[in-house]
Amino acid sequence: MNIEFDEKGKFFTDIVSKTPVPVLIQTMTHRIHGNVYIARGQRLKDELNLDEAFLAITDAAVFTSAGESLYRCKFMVIHRFQIIWMIPDEELLEDSRAGEK
Repeated sequence: MNIEFDEKGKFFTDIVSKTPVPVLIQTMTHRIHGNVYIARGQRLKDELNLDEAFLAITDAAVFTSAGESLYRCKFMVIHRFQIIWMIPDEELLEDSRAGEK
């Protein structure tokens, strides 16, 4: 790890600290529940607006549009253009998770 300090004592490293945000993602054909990582001080929307083609998701569960479980994995990526909508878990209402197990 490389650490550099400026004249004010602020340090810089080559490691980017990110925070996991549990989300529910709707694509054209599937629903995905997992963690998206955002940089400190950034919003989920900022992460979606990055120029990278793919979005990394950890601890993912993939469901059909009817809510049937298809896959579970520790890591996956999805193309950002396939995302229809995304909801952070903290914004979900208690009774809105019907169909997911």
